[in-house]
Amino acid sequence: MLSPVAARAQGGEVQTVWRLLDYVAVDYAGAVSGGRVTSTTEYAEMTEFSATIRTGIAALPSKPGRARLIGEAQGLEAAIASKAAPEVVAQKARALASDLLAAYPVPLAPAKAPDPARGRALYAENCASCHGAKGDGRGPQAVGMDPPPIAFTDAERGRKRSLFALYQVIDQGLDGTAMQSFAHLPSEDRWALAAYVGGFAFKDAAAGERMWKSNAALRQRFPDLQAFTSMTPEELGRAIGQNKADAVIAYLRAKPQELSAPTPASLAVARERLAQSLAAYRAGDRRNAERLALSAYLDGFEPVEPILTARDATLMARIEGAMGEFRTAIGRGEPAEVLADKAAVIDGLFADAETVLSPDAASDVSTFIGALTILLREGLEALLIVVAMIAFLRKADRPEVLPFVHGGWIAALVAGGATWAVATYAISISGASRELTEGFGSLFAAVVLVSVGIWMHGKSHAESWQRYIREALGKALSRRSAWFLFGLAFLVVYREAFETILFFAALAAQGRGSVIAAGAATAVAVLAVVAWAMLRYSRSLPIGKFFGYSSVLIAILAVVLAGKGTAALQEAGLIDITPVAHVPRLSMLGIFPSLQPLLLQLLALAILCVGFWYNGRRHAAGTAAAE
Repeated sequence: MLSPVAARAQGGEVQTVWRLLDYVAVDYAGAVSGGRVTSTTEYAEMTEFSATIRTGIAALPSKPGRARLIGEAQGLEAAIASKAAPEVVAQKARALASDLLAAYPVPLAPAKAPDPARGRALYAENCASCHGAKGDGRGPQAVGMDPPPIAFTDAERGRKRSLFALYQVIDQGLDGTAMQSFAHLPSEDRWALAAYVGGFAFKDAAAGERMWKSNAALRQRFPDLQAFTSMTPEELGRAIGQNKADAVIAYLRAKPQELSAPTPASLAVARERLAQSLAAYRAGDRRNAERLALSAYLDGFEPVEPILTARDATLMARIEGAMGEFRTAIGRGEPAEVLADKAAVIDGLFADAETVLSPDAASDVSTFIGALTILLREGLEALLIVVAMIAFLRKADRPEVLPFVHGGWIAALVAGGATWAVATYAISISGASRELTEGFGSLFAAVVLVSVGIWMHGKSHAESWQRYIREALGKALSRRSAWFLFGLAFLVVYREAFETILFFAALAAQGRGSVIAAGAATAVAVLAVVAWAMLRYSRSLPIGKFFGYSSVLIAILAVVLAGKGTAALQEAGLIDITPVAHVPRLSMLGIFPSLQPLLLQLLALAILCVGFWYNGRRHAAGTAAAE
């Protein structure tokens, strides 16, 4: 193992050779054209540099790939000696530089994004006198310099230079020129200076910003700072078009902090886990593949699901379904090629999602509608159940039990706020915990509502409901039953509050707090009108019809919650997923294209139908006996 001192020395030698290769790739075109020397001085320099490159590589510590690198260096030297075309020499120099770093890795990027303001100040202090305040090479001290200072505004030359190449020149200087080494500056200052001078040739930063923020595929080309500092504008131009590349480079070099800024909508974790899952499956580790596929959903996709639902619920449902199918394919042991195809589809959906989730995709209108629909969707189920309980107690003339119901839903809202505070400031609630909370809460509520629905349906046939209330209800609404109503109100409201808080936390991370508040306030107003209408209308209903309508409403909500609860447990990995073709995904109704939720909904529906049938038969028998 190399000592730290030897490692630094080797790194410096590698960087020197790399810098010379970069210089040759860029400047050889100024020495030779059409097989003829156009600048004797430049050509002599190219010849010298190619020899230095060869001897520099030969002096590096022995490694299996060093002989091949020396051979490439000899090929480059021969090409220059034969006055080969500039594009041939540039290609050989770039290939050798890439192979050199592969064999002798050295740091290519700063520890953090360069500071543009610091770069501007350093340039004015150290560089403007020669290179000019505008980077055009016409500074006051440039007169008489041979060779003249580089004009950083030369776009043709600038497209061939990576930030790492500029950093190397700043670090080591340039032999045979007035360009001195600035190695005495801290590394972060040299990177800041490189980013600043590298931006002179590229102007349309506004267009670059629009492309950067709206194009997820483009952002994937710069997964880290090293990709940013090592890629030349010319290389990026070959991939996306030179004009677009120039604009993107202008933006990123002016605001390199965008590369290291946290991205709330990032799906990097989901992509990574999905790729790891596929790799594990190909390696025969099916169990680990299942674990990683589940982690891709819970830890990678689920955190951005709320905001994606608010902006594009259809896309969210497609991704959720595709990731479920991927896990199912693992469970079935399908061929690796099938899983690879499914992973490719998911990756494409992720790219669409990142476009939807980008800050520029948000508007005041979309944020308002998102906040409004989230609260309406999540609040309506809880509201219907709580209002039905309140209306029932009023019909039964039991106002003393109402505080238990009100206490239940108020306590649920307080608990929801406490959950948000704990999750935000104390601990992180995992995706699995969220899904398990929602799943078990929904299923428990569904069981309770099935029994309540059957009970209420039975009372819709009571011929003398006043006598029932006076005699039977006094027992039914004992103190124990009152606490039961408290628990039911708490459960159904907390479940919805828990989900709503997650959605609003995701919305708030995108800003526009006043718009979110307006959307939420509008939703609260709508829910208040619905509650008022239900309570007022229920007062005028005959008790039989009230019980009948309420039992149907409760039964529908029970079936919906049965589907939602099962789906949540599937997402948490507790229940397998068996896809069912031609079944739509209607999450509002708890309907999902999967066998397990559908079976549980059918079971709940069957129990309700049997209960309702039994109530009707008992009522008919009682009526016949009375006659």
